[in-house]
Amino acid sequence: MTSATIPPHGQDVLDEGPFYHGTRADLRVGDLLTAGFSSNYRPEVVMNHIYFTALPNGAGLAAALAAGTGPERVYLVEPTGSFENDPNVTDKKFPGNPTRSYRSQAPLRIVGEVTEWVRQTPEQIQHWRALLANNKGEIIN
Repeated sequence: MTSATIPPHGQDVLDEGPFYHGTRADLRVGDLLTAGFSSNYRPEVVMNHIYFTALPNGAGLAAALAAGTGPERVYLVEPTGSFENDPNVTDKKFPGNPTRSYRSQAPLRIVGEVTEWVRQTPEQIQHWRALLANNKGEIIN
């Protein structure tokens, strides 16, 4: 695993891993996750980064909110390059990094799959979708 870098906004990355990525994609160990796909939260935005978290439950929530019809999946991932705190949920919008979320322009390598995390109820997912639909903030891409 690569070592964390100091992000441009000056806050040190808090975690050295393990890291997780939530999706509905059916992937295998060794596959690479890359940037360049539409945002799950604003489909008209093509993302310049790939996002991940140090919290399996956070990745599970991302999987539940992800586009597609496949089953929710949480993958154990390893950054292949430098990464930074996700400015969408850190100091640019919230103090610190409470969601322990990160992003990278370099790919993430799948190193395993996690099957145990706290799954959201349908009501919770509906609540999250409503919050995201009403969010007027811009994605920092």
